[in-house]
Amino acid sequence: MAVVGYDDVEFAAMLARRLTSVRQPKYQARQVAADLLSAESDELEHRHQQLLFHPELVVRESSRRH
Repeated sequence: MAVVGYDDVEFAAMLARRLTSVRQPKYQARQVAADLLSAESDELEHRHQQLLFHPELVVRESSRRH
């Protein structure tokens, strides 16, 4: 059985059998959110935007065959 987590929290790499996880670009997302909020306060009209962030699969022992 393979086990995969999401968000690649810090303890995922510290477990006895390190947890495979999906890592999101959280710092990039925070920066973009701050930039959008700042731009929103400067504009007279609201503009909808669709942004796509690409997660990364971090493969560790919890999903490898032994």
